Amino acid sequence: MMKHLILGLVCLALTEGLIRIPLLNMKFIYEELKERGELEEFLKNEQYSAPGTYNEQLINYHNMAYFGKINVGTPPQTFYVHFDTGSSTLWINSVYCKSEACTHHPLFNPQKSSTYHSNEQPFSIHYGTGSLTGVIGYDTVTLGDLTVTNQKIGLSITEPGNHFARPLHDGIMGLAFKQNEGTIVDTMIKENLLEEPVFAFYLSKSSERGSEVVFGGTDPSHYTGEIHWVPVAHESHWQLVFEGFEIDHHSTGWCQSGCSAIVDTGTSLLACPPQYVDELHQALGAQQDQNGKYVFDCDSIDSLPPLTFIMNGAHLHLEPSAYVLVYQDDYGNSYCTSGIEGSREEYRDGLPYWVLGDVFLRQFYSVFDQGNGRVGFATLA
Repeated sequence: MMKHLILGLVCLALTEGLIRIPLLNMKFIYEELKERGELEEFLKNEQYSAPGTYNEQLINYHNMAYFGKINVGTPPQTFYVHFDTGSSTLWINSVYCKSEACTHHPLFNPQKSSTYHSNEQPFSIHYGTGSLTGVIGYDTVTLGDLTVTNQKIGLSITEPGNHFARPLHDGIMGLAFKQNEGTIVDTMIKENLLEEPVFAFYLSKSSERGSEVVFGGTDPSHYTGEIHWVPVAHESHWQLVFEGFEIDHHSTGWCQSGCSAIVDTGTSLLACPPQYVDELHQALGAQQDQNGKYVFDCDSIDSLPPLTFIMNGAHLHLEPSAYVLVYQDDYGNSYCTSGIEGSREEYRDGLPYWVLGDVFLRQFYSVFDQGNGRVGFATLA
């Protein structure tokens, strides 16, 4: 009893001073949409899934997306944004935007904020999916109990297509390791708001609550054992090099000279080099359905092999329950599809290129150490 009490007090002391931002898994988005009075409109407009897809794929996307609440301006205007380590700009939907995608979201009105100012600098961003143009401004941003002043913010003007029409997608908070881009972490460090120049993610499974990002340190209640650190390239999207990849504890040889990867909370799946994606699925026993998607026999998931990433000497295992995505159709039938896709580049910096998205990150407590230029992974508690 005393031992548990002491341990609890130690954990409490270690987590004091952390800024916690709860992240909503899309499994619970309907509750928030109902509170915002947008659920009925969303249910009428489910066609905003990508053309040629079907509702089950949209639901899978929902199970892998995480959003957090921020307030912008004085008085505050509230938005839900995607916390994205794979990009560097904080942007939100604005009243300047007349695109169809903007009509389904709250819009930031700079004229209603007494702390907003701008030099009208234009910007444009092209993501792997979706793009936008806008204007740069500066204003106060509040995350939980943390207030960041004079933060660089993009206000959208055009958002072509329907990618950003998805529910609660009011914007993106870029958290890439690019210190000249004025990310919100850069501003936090500049304004001496953090005890440590570190932030960390805990991403829950689709059926669980509790996802969060913390700024200023780590939360030991979410992980056990040591944090395995891997150095990253400066001025990058948390890009690292790892030395090995195994299927069922057997080396593939794909990373003999190393593999390059970015650690990206803004990517839903695990993306492997496209030259290996077919070979990988064949080794896992996956089959392609009529749409060309790799699927698994739902009854055989427990017998599938683990995948292992060897990073800076640590062996990080991905079990089949991580890389196989299971959902049900309207008739209660289970459908098991692969959480692995081909990346958009075969090589980066001469090495086979991976994107470690949410399928990978849900299996670990992930720590982004901007002060020391490294990313860490720990076993979930």
